[in-house]
Formats: sequence, C-alpha cells, structure tokens
Amino acid sequence: MQSLEAELDGARELSVDDLADAIESIGFECTRCGACCTGHGDEDHTATVFPDEARRLEDAAVDTDVTDGAVTLGKTDLVPPAAEREWRDVARPMPYGLADGDDGLEGETFEWALQTDGCGDCVFYAEDDDGTGACVAHEDRPLICRTYPFSVGFAGTSQPMGETVDSVALGAQGSAGSVGGADDTGDEGAGEAGVVHAHECEGLGRDIAREDAEDLARALKERAVRELEEAIAVRDNYAPANPDAGEVVVHDSEGAKRIDGTPLEADTETGSEGDRR
Repeated sequence: MQSLEAELDGARELSVDDLADAIESIGFECTRCGACCTGHGDEDHTATVFPDEARRLEDAAVDTDVTDGAVTLGKTDLVPPAAEREWRDVARPMPYGLADGDDGLEGETFEWALQTDGCGDCVFYAEDDDGTGACVAHEDRPLICRTYPFSVGFAGTSQPMGETVDSVALGAQGSAGSVGGADDTGDEGAGEAGVVHAHECEGLGRDIAREDAEDLARALKERAVRELEEAIAVRDNYAPANPDAGEVVVHDSEGAKRIDGTPLEADTETGSEGDRR
C-alpha cells in the first residue's frame, strides 16, 4: 500500500481532462431526488465536512427560496440565522468509533459529518410541495456534496455512503469493471488510484455537457487532494485523548476538539477539565 504522501502526489497529478472524460463516459445529471442528502432506514445521512467547510457553513446564507415551489419547512427551521448559528448546528462527530453511554455517545472519533435532523436527513436539505429537493446552503456545500456521486480510488480518501455501481479507468473509454483486483503485476488493488467510481444515484447514465463534466472534474480533483491533506494532518496531529465517560473527542486535521468544535487543548492550558460534551 502506498503512503499517504505518495497518494497525495498522485492526486495532485490527476488530469482534469481525464477525470472529465471518465465522468462524461458514465454520464450524470442531478434529478434533485434528495437521496444523497437524506437518511435511509436506520442509517443517518453521513457526509464528511472539513473544519474550514464547517466554519463556512456557520456563516453561510440559508436560501429558503431555492426550490421552484414553496420550501417545506421543518428542516430549514433547524438551521438558525448565521448570527446565531454554532458549530453543532452544522457539524456532528463522525459516529464511527463512538459508543452509546448512559448520557449519549461517548469516546473518540475522527473527522466531522454534516449535522442531521430527527429523520436522519442533512439539516440543509429542503423539499418543495412536489418533493423536489434542494440544498439551502448550495453555494457553501462541502466538496463531498459538490462531487457526488463520483469519487477517485485513493485508499486515504473517504468514499460516499452509496454503493459503487460503475467504475471507469482514467484514460479509458469503457467501464473498468471490477476494481481492486490484481493488475498485470499481480498486485492486489494496484492501479486503483487511476479509477473513477460512480456511486448509486438515479441521475447516472444521463448526458452531461462537457463544461459541466470539467467543472465536476476540477472539484473531484480538489476533493481528492484535500482529503489526503486532511488525512495526513489528522495522522500527524493525533494523540490519544482518553475521554472520560460521557465525553466525546473528535480528532481532525487541526487537532483534538470537543463536540462543539473548540480545541481540547484549551482545557489543559487553563488547568480545567471543562465541558467537552
């Protein structure tokens, strides 16, 4: 397996034209069905949000007039005005690695996910009377939202929740078929970084304009680079926090933080345990 630094070099060398070719080959048009913004069954919507993206969402203008009809309230009501909005309104600890304690989730985890409502849907998702979905913070949405349903196969990057339904090798016209198998050298997974994955979405297979494919390709490359940069920073800044019962600590690229996004080290600097929950 390559190091994160080697993968980062590979991500920086990705060709936007090749990425656009792969996207164009698969085809995509957003139908605004909302499937990528909502929870499914007992599984909440879980989309990675970087620290700077969360801060941008804290200040983002929420547009309740983004759908053709009247926005169904109840979801946007959960997002306070920017002047009153806090970290917890836009981001939550990534649930993986946390345990259910007597007072809720507890433990240590890595990175943040977009905040969800009581139905498990993204708090920035809204629908009109006909069920057409939209993001009320569309201009400030995270990279993983800008690039869904596509991803690039680097081991150090996060993959969307949707299952992979198609894959195209960069520089190839046809489907890559089953990825992660042996290449000509016999190495398992070799060449995976040269594959664009498409994840389940009803908009796949539709015609996409070249200009739109190139815009999506640029965002996809930016996301691959950012995710690897974040992964390296998380690794380099990580130190076990050993939270007490009922406490949650999130390790992100900026260090260990409380559930409200404030640095954990502030407690040790002041000599106070503080309230990390």
